[in-house]
Amino acid sequence: MLASAVTVPLYAKLADTIGRKPIMLFGIGAFLLGSVLASAAWSMPSLIAFRAIQGLGAGAVLPMAITMVGDMYTLEERARVQGYMASVWAISAVVGPTLGGVFAQLNLWRGIFLINIPLCLAAGWMIWTRFQEKVERRSHRIDYAGATLFTLALTLLILGVLEGGHAWGWASVPSVGVLGGGALLLVAFVVVERRAAEPVLPFALLGRRLLLSTNLLGFCVGAGLIGLTEFVPTFLSVTTGAAPIVAGLALGALTIGWPIAATLAGRAYLRFGFRSTAVFGGVVLVLGTAALSVSTRYPSIPLVAGICFVIGAGFGFSAVTTLVAAQSSVSWEERGVVTGTQMLFRSVGQALGAAVLGAVANGVIAAHGGDEQNRATMTAAATSVFLAATCVAVLLLTAALSMPKRAASIASPQPRETTAEVS
Repeated sequence: MLASAVTVPLYAKLADTIGRKPIMLFGIGAFLLGSVLASAAWSMPSLIAFRAIQGLGAGAVLPMAITMVGDMYTLEERARVQGYMASVWAISAVVGPTLGGVFAQLNLWRGIFLINIPLCLAAGWMIWTRFQEKVERRSHRIDYAGATLFTLALTLLILGVLEGGHAWGWASVPSVGVLGGGALLLVAFVVVERRAAEPVLPFALLGRRLLLSTNLLGFCVGAGLIGLTEFVPTFLSVTTGAAPIVAGLALGALTIGWPIAATLAGRAYLRFGFRSTAVFGGVVLVLGTAALSVSTRYPSIPLVAGICFVIGAGFGFSAVTTLVAAQSSVSWEERGVVTGTQMLFRSVGQALGAAVLGAVANGVIAAHGGDEQNRATMTAAATSVFLAATCVAVLLLTAALSMPKRAASIASPQPRETTAEVS
């Protein structure tokens, strides 16, 4: 997660400079290489290193896929296609962890990485042979200083957030040093970017009201989603005695509601506008997370699954709508950076959400004697986490309300003659 998060803005800027196709192919290749190496890992340090290589590839794949959709399809078509992508993600989100559990139980954990090989080869071949784009070749000044400072700053900040309270205490010297160093490098990055001819993150662009609100919303999507995916299965396993796979399937209802709502969102924002559709999604999400925090008193897999479906619908209406709104407000030369920034804010939201919500859960568990397998303890911890997730949903709704009522739309979705053969 660390490697993928810090590289997203760099890939996004390069995609706006040299095109989407080479960045996508590089990402697929790096992810394939990391998967092969990880399957042959001989120790934990080697596995961590090879997972980092996977992350370097993953940082390019998802943002480029979403950016390419923005290039190839019109505003009217984009939500439908994003709905298809969300459906693929939903299936993967259910099938992937299930397969991982099966491999682990059979002591065949290397298969978790080997399964990526045919998928990467198929994806790479399709992009190589079917996706065509014409990029205007001109000289560019790559912002090496900004890219280096940003990568180091984000690495330290995310590492500090992820490891704080685990590898070291929040008030310890390592924590202060890592987070403080990251903050100083971030300040230096801002100074450098204001003077760069072609900055990695153009502040003038990202300072627009629409992009500020959609990036904040993306942050909330990442934070809220990680809180639910980490604690819903654990809560159900402890309080109902359900097997981990069964508890995980209850959470899987979220990944069903998301693509359905994402598909419907296209019709909604064309009729009612981006802001109204995103606000509706935010309201649904607030109601869903609030209901989830109340449901902890009555642990039930069907009840939680139904609520997760509603929460997924809230995410679908808000996340996809704001992504399309952001992409539609800029030209081809800026779309990669805008999409990459959205993905970056989601990744940072996940990192901070995991740290903050994990600290909330650990604090409640410690206050109840530290027994994570006790039903009353887990109920109290889950209630606190889901209430925190409700607060995140309220913040998401606030971000949606802050969107301008009329978002500017770029008329031409294919300014560089981006095409893909369909068969």
